[in-house]
Amino acid sequence: MSIFDNKRLTNETFKLDIERMRRGWYSDKYFENIGRMLIALASEKYSYAGKHHNLPPTISPENISVGDIEVEMQWFTRRPGSTIVVGVDKSLEMLRYCTGYWEGDTFVDTSNHLEVWAVQDGSVVQSDGNPLNIEPVIKVRGRYRDFALLETPTLGVLTRSSRVATNVYETLMAARGKPVLFFPARFDLHEVQAADGYAYNIAIKRFNADHSREIGSFVSTDAQGDWWGGAGGGTVAHAAIASFLGDTAEVMMQFSRVLPPAVPRIALVDFNNDSVRDTLRVIDEMFARYRELCDAGAEAEAAKYVLYGVRLDTSGSLRDVSVEPLGDQTLDLGVTPRLVFNVRQALDSAWESWNMPPTWKEAARDYCRNVKIVVSGGFNPEKIRRFERLGVPVDIYAVGSSLFNNNGSTVTDFTSDVVRVKIHGEWIDMPKVGRRPLPNPNLERVW
Repeated sequence: MSIFDNKRLTNETFKLDIERMRRGWYSDKYFENIGRMLIALASEKYSYAGKHHNLPPTISPENISVGDIEVEMQWFTRRPGSTIVVGVDKSLEMLRYCTGYWEGDTFVDTSNHLEVWAVQDGSVVQSDGNPLNIEPVIKVRGRYRDFALLETPTLGVLTRSSRVATNVYETLMAARGKPVLFFPARFDLHEVQAADGYAYNIAIKRFNADHSREIGSFVSTDAQGDWWGGAGGGTVAHAAIASFLGDTAEVMMQFSRVLPPAVPRIALVDFNNDSVRDTLRVIDEMFARYRELCDAGAEAEAAKYVLYGVRLDTSGSLRDVSVEPLGDQTLDLGVTPRLVFNVRQALDSAWESWNMPPTWKEAARDYCRNVKIVVSGGFNPEKIRRFERLGVPVDIYAVGSSLFNNNGSTVTDFTSDVVRVKIHGEWIDMPKVGRRPLPNPNLERVW
């Protein structure tokens, strides 16, 4: 699957649309036009007839079959700094199944004629932004017209997957290793969820390997876990609270009663814009039922009423009731540090007002203090870094659309260039100005 297990994913996972990919359905049209031209030139037995070539003086321009020209192409990104590379395995399967040409209605597979080198998903490449100083992630040698159509889809999957993975990694760095829930499914087409969830999981593994951590991967849809064996998780939505007439506590009581205890009980407490009040209502009722069941000896049933966490998702246009205005509206609206502190204080002291036997007091205190705080709504690395600098007692960050960010320092666009051509059996440098063939010690021969 990646650098972490030294296994590559195959088309059994990706389920490529092979027929249409071979036809150029997913390719920029000019690649199709180039391929048609080269095939026609090969059938005419055309040899280079120009006058302004870039060959070195020692190489003759005669008898060069342009239609059958073999090239060396390299794929790379210019994202500044470090990039977590993902999308390599899928790109390789595109090359494996879609390299070749058509003879009428028959596709002639020539992938076995390619020489291919690639890094593994989860590898890291560095760049200073200058294309003369890049680290290729894939290198291919072969007849250009056989794989020209694949430039577009291979670049696409490398760009998107590496962007998501690197953005997730940088978010984890901002969060200082606290769990980051992957919440961007609602912000893009459902068809991309499997690839995005895989990229997220690779970023988690990369972070754990780099920092000796054991953070888990938490996705919100089953599709996001499809490629790596994960499954979506979650609790209640605002719509569920509306269905219970705005009664957050009753939602959680019924959720806890019906759902198996393996599903974490995380209460969404901002529906009424009074997060402290609804947090206390939830924890009061859930603990009361928890204690009742424990006293009755029904520990398995009691486990259903353990409150794992509360989630704050206050809209950026609202000031929660518990947040006193300071005059600077930007410090009052949405999920703010003060709101989190207020909720944490309320949770930690909730047990003090409960009427219970002295033998329950320590357990009640621990029940409250073990409740985690999850925050969501507009979080990105910059906002997370601010919360961490202030020591805000957030346990888990739920992050959405910022993980797709692709501007400024987060631009992860991949490109590919022909950097050599094979002339009379010899590989000759032939990059465009501003490019050059470059090595990467992590490239390994694939086939």
